[in-house]
Amino acid sequence: MIKVMIADDQPIIREGLKKILSIDSEIQVVCEAENGYDVLEKLNKHIVDVILMDVRMPKMDGIKAAGIVKKQYPDIKIIILTTFNEDEYLFDGIKQGISGYILKDSEINYIIKSIKEAYNDKMMFDPSVTPKLIGALNNQHDIKPSEDKIFDLLTKREIEILNLVIKGQSNCQISSNLFISEGTVKNYISSILKKLNLQRRTQLSALFINEK
Repeated sequence: MIKVMIADDQPIIREGLKKILSIDSEIQVVCEAENGYDVLEKLNKHIVDVILMDVRMPKMDGIKAAGIVKKQYPDIKIIILTTFNEDEYLFDGIKQGISGYILKDSEINYIIKSIKEAYNDKMMFDPSVTPKLIGALNNQHDIKPSEDKIFDLLTKREIEILNLVIKGQSNCQISSNLFISEGTVKNYISSILKKLNLQRRTQLSALFINEK
């Protein structure tokens, strides 16, 4: 069972999302929050796998809250709920380690799929958000080198592992495919992140999102 928190300052949005998610037997909404501080308080009381987090909330917005949550609960996956014109938050969310952006008016099946994909360590971005995200990443020249430069920086083995990470494979799956230990996989990924000046493996997928 995937345990979900819904964080949005509008009760009608929270109620709507609860009804949507209740149709799937693999998802359980365990709590709700109306701002970032409320999110942190609820996490002291509930076990949560995935948070659906609104960008704009009073007292503490979704991006700032996401950063704190990922530091205190690194295994919790966060999907940001956004509207089409809130692209100024896109890159900040990636830096905080979020697992995806979906629009509030997304179709039911897409919202459910996004939660399940995030739970399985994959990233989900609404197609209308993706071009803006690519633009945001391309503007961060100190963080995102060109593809040619990326492959110049990495060894052949690191490139091999990078490609598997981009495909959404876990450390365990990479370990099995390449016949190396999970510890070795972690060391390679740490080296890749360091060379590319990144902090989290989810950012690796974001770098190549336009290749998907």
